[in-house]
Amino acid sequence: MPVLPSVCPLDCPDACGLLLGVEGNKVVSCKGDPDHPFTRGFLCGKMGRFPEHLNSPERLTQPLRRTGPKGTAQFEPISWDEAIGTIVERFQAIIAENGAEAILPYSYAGTMGLVQRNSGHAFFHRLGASRLKRTICATTADVGWTMTLGETMGSDIEAMVDADLILIWGMNVASTHIHLLPFLKEARKKGAQVIQVDCYKNRTSAVADRVVLIPPGTDTALALGVMHVLIREDHIDHAFIEAHTEGYGALKEKVLRDYAPEQVEALTGIAASTVTELGRAYGAARAPFIRVGNGPNRQWDGAMIYRTLACLPGLTGAFAKKGGGIHASSNTGQALPLALVTREDLEPHPTREINMIELGQALLDRKDPPIRALYVYHANPAAVAPESEKVLQGLLRPDLFTVVHEQVLTDTARYADVVLPATAAPEHADLYRSYGHFYIQRAYPVAPPPGEAKSNLEVFCLLAKSFGFAEPHFQKTADDLIEELLAQKTPLLEGSDRPALTAGRPVRLNVGDNPPLRFGRFQTASGRLMFENPALAERGYPTLPEYRPRVKDAAEQAYPLRLLANPGHHLLNSTFGGADETERREGPHRILIAEADAAARHIVNGQPVHAFNALGEAFFEACVTADVPAGVVIVEGVRWQSRVPGGKNVNHLTAGKGTLLAGGSTFNDNYVEVAPKEAKKVHLGDCQLCAESLQ
Repeated sequence: MPVLPSVCPLDCPDACGLLLGVEGNKVVSCKGDPDHPFTRGFLCGKMGRFPEHLNSPERLTQPLRRTGPKGTAQFEPISWDEAIGTIVERFQAIIAENGAEAILPYSYAGTMGLVQRNSGHAFFHRLGASRLKRTICATTADVGWTMTLGETMGSDIEAMVDADLILIWGMNVASTHIHLLPFLKEARKKGAQVIQVDCYKNRTSAVADRVVLIPPGTDTALALGVMHVLIREDHIDHAFIEAHTEGYGALKEKVLRDYAPEQVEALTGIAASTVTELGRAYGAARAPFIRVGNGPNRQWDGAMIYRTLACLPGLTGAFAKKGGGIHASSNTGQALPLALVTREDLEPHPTREINMIELGQALLDRKDPPIRALYVYHANPAAVAPESEKVLQGLLRPDLFTVVHEQVLTDTARYADVVLPATAAPEHADLYRSYGHFYIQRAYPVAPPPGEAKSNLEVFCLLAKSFGFAEPHFQKTADDLIEELLAQKTPLLEGSDRPALTAGRPVRLNVGDNPPLRFGRFQTASGRLMFENPALAERGYPTLPEYRPRVKDAAEQAYPLRLLANPGHHLLNSTFGGADETERREGPHRILIAEADAAARHIVNGQPVHAFNALGEAFFEACVTADVPAGVVIVEGVRWQSRVPGGKNVNHLTAGKGTLLAGGSTFNDNYVEVAPKEAKKVHLGDCQLCAESLQ
């Protein structure tokens, strides 16, 4: 049986090297590549069942046209010519009546391949459609990082083995970044202490020496309290500060004045002794390493959290110490200029931008022009977008023409007028880079697509041809675009092993031994880390790190519990959410609630409950646990609406409001109430799994 190299395409920092066994034109086995320097031959539980997904009878194999009411998944098969003809005809009619901005593309990270993920941009830019502001994940974190470090790359997780203190801040790495764990464990064997800073205990807590629980949204205050201890007790690297930073004097004055441990305790409820101990541990470390996840990013002022955390290694000089530093993302976009794929230069004129987290409201608004067509690819907004009630109402609009290009019939596809069958990663060519390590890897198709499935790029080339777009870009194959990307003479591609890339093996970018200081300076305008950033004043934002508590608005006052919508262990966003085995492994649709909060509401473990707020309600099984602090409830994993009790998942409770800067998602910044719910009152539809979970 041939065993061929490939790459995991999912939205995860690990971008695992795969070895796929192929037999009879099908992928029949999926294992980790032991020769991949970062992922080292093992896989997460999600990808272990990848062949079952690829060969599932649920795979779409031919285009479909809606025959019944929207949302009922009643379709009939049609040919590709009919499908493309229908799309072009409807798009042209909409453009004639309302202009191209009445058409909205919607995509995100169903695949992380640089070509297939981004291949729709050129078509929609050329069409003059509305632009989608893709903010749902890490936009806010990126903005916060840039405030302090500009385009500086993150520290190398492989170097973590030489750290003597590791802070895992706001990230359940055991579920979302498991290939960090071998490096962490090696560091522990060499004597490193591991401290987890999070809002609840989770699978990662088992690998930590200490867990510091913080109230959601107070990360900035805790980090500033740590800074106070560092400065007050002189655990700082004066030489590094002098050579590589700016604004230290102003920071010192503010931190010493406003963020003593006792003041931080008053702001957050975190004991002053805990703040002091954490500051002393970080200051005493020879080479402290911080891995910060996306959890803190998804709240009102998430940008300030990342800005502040990025300052910490600047105070101690950890950026220059072997094993030290901070990683929020590898931040290597400069290696492969995606403008070659996205082609913004094809846009005939500037067009409006619609924030993807506001999709529900955008579909319901009748702005000039209203959204008349929605084209969804490698995304499932019916499940993952906030304010689900509005999203679903919008998708039900009889005058909205919806196209969904997908591998299986997702929640969103059930509302489509035309469904197009999509290839999966082993069935098309692509190029991958990681946001958790510094390797790139080329992948080739190893098996034919099922039936008539086509890749994103193929479909957009067909649409471009039907619209008469004559630009040579729309005649290029995936391999053409990959070669163009790899031919760029960027510093990070310099000296890369092209034969290895051509052979489909992982190749390390030219980031050196210390990526943040790869070029001898930070990647800011001044070349220095910015403790103080005067340019922020123009945006009405503090020029120095500062904690500002988020005040509940009037509609939230009636809801006492802070809801965190966190990743699941067997689900990746909503990917694999339609698989029975994945649901079985993930377990019931649960909400984690503290023992005291459950007792006050007469809720017992395993009981059916409903959570609700001004946006809507959703139904869960209560998981009463000591791992969650009072005042906080947790939902892990985004389930498909069509497969949960009542047809409502956690995003019926999450708001489409953006963060203070960047307009990012606020999935961890919502308030709810939870109350008992009799199982017989929950509308279960035809979901037997859900019915069983409530018995």
